[in-house]
Amino acid sequence: MRLALYEPDIPQNAGSLMRLGACLGVGIDIIEPCGFLLSDRNFRRAGMDYLKSADICRHSSWARFHEDFSARPGPPRLVLLTTKAEMAYCDFRFAPGDTLLVGRESAGVPQQVHDAADARLVIPPCVRA
Repeated sequence: MRLALYEPDIPQNAGSLMRLGACLGVGIDIIEPCGFLLSDRNFRRAGMDYLKSADICRHSSWARFHEDFSARPGPPRLVLLTTKAEMAYCDFRFAPGDTLLVGRESAGVPQQVHDAADARLVIPPCVRA
């Protein structure tokens, strides 16, 4: 399983997700351009020392990522986490080769990325009794 970040805007969020990936042994794909430099101080602080042990693959564009993704053994599945989905993540059967894709904090992902996803899932809000 991998985690893909589509053109992330906020260095602290990207750093935290990369730290999570490093701790869980989940590879990270960064689809550029980012809204910050990967050398940004806030990014490095959020990732702390975990960035050295993270499996990070940078892609210069969506087209490049999609080309690289399609060449993976599998067939791989691209699973988009989006507010525009109907199916909740807890109702989906994940597979070891899945790549979970999250969009930009400011804009999500464009329609062509939605269309390329094999599944679209929502993380529903917490309901408190």
